[in-house]
Amino acid sequence: ATLYHVAVDWCCTRTLVLVAGGTACVFTGQPFDTMKVKMQTFPDLYRGLTDCCLKTYYQVGFRGFYKGTSPALIANIAENSVLFMCYGFCQQVVRKVVGLEKQAKLSDLQNAAAGSFASAFAALVLCPTELVKCRLQTMYEMETSGKIAKSQNTVWSVVKSILKKDGPLGFYHGLSSTLLREVPGYFFFFGSYELSRSFFASGRSKDELGPVPLMLSGGFGGICLWLAVYPVDCIKSRIQVLSMSGKQAGFIGTFISVVRNEGITALYSGLKPTMIRAFPANGALFLAYEYSRKSMMSHCRNFKGNNLGCHSTFL
Repeated sequence: ATLYHVAVDWCCTRTLVLVAGGTACVFTGQPFDTMKVKMQTFPDLYRGLTDCCLKTYYQVGFRGFYKGTSPALIANIAENSVLFMCYGFCQQVVRKVVGLEKQAKLSDLQNAAAGSFASAFAALVLCPTELVKCRLQTMYEMETSGKIAKSQNTVWSVVKSILKKDGPLGFYHGLSSTLLREVPGYFFFFGSYELSRSFFASGRSKDELGPVPLMLSGGFGGICLWLAVYPVDCIKSRIQVLSMSGKQAGFIGTFISVVRNEGITALYSGLKPTMIRAFPANGALFLAYEYSRKSMMSHCRNFKGNNLGCHSTFL
């Protein structure tokens, strides 16, 4: 095997892992995500998770729970591919900034900073797909409330309407809110994940951890992320959905309007389905990431005379 074949094999393996993991996460978690977005943007219509589920089923049937699945799947795979590829690169940047050797172990705080930096790149591919997803998920509410005229409710129709109304830049409605969520959120995400792994390792190498501690650590990371930045996500959803009906205020304007008119608790509408979804989805995500990373490290060790190193910037 050559270095080229090792790299190609690893890229294919990781891509397949992320596609499989992303598909499983989306199809199991999409109903909870749909309920979250509906409750965030129209809290006055739903008394809680159960009420939202029942009304969605009666209004549009079972398919209503899976509105926006296609862009959600694209978003999940694209975000995680960019996030974890950039995570390794950002770890090397952190090593350089703090003056560490290229293969030196980072502290949990330094890993959190690397994850935070990496999330800024992921936000650029995430924002357009989340915009389409959120609009599809709340199309029924927007139409019945009279905010928009009834129209075709498909991915392509939403994409065409964005292009027609705002051009390509229209896909970046809510980008500042997405960055405000991703950058601090992934600091808590990776930080709590690494802290949890350190706890389970208790003096051993983190690479020796089995699937259960890895899934628990990933789930804990997901819970910490959402608890830290959920109000920001709520504002982002409102901006991306309500901008369908015309010009929508930016992050600060929308935040002030929500707090003034609905109270601070409105920023936490839809938190329950988010928490239900976060733990298993992120546990599975990190399990897939760690096993694909270990696979690449094994290839590195088995590659005779390689100069890649098992701490490549892509790990």
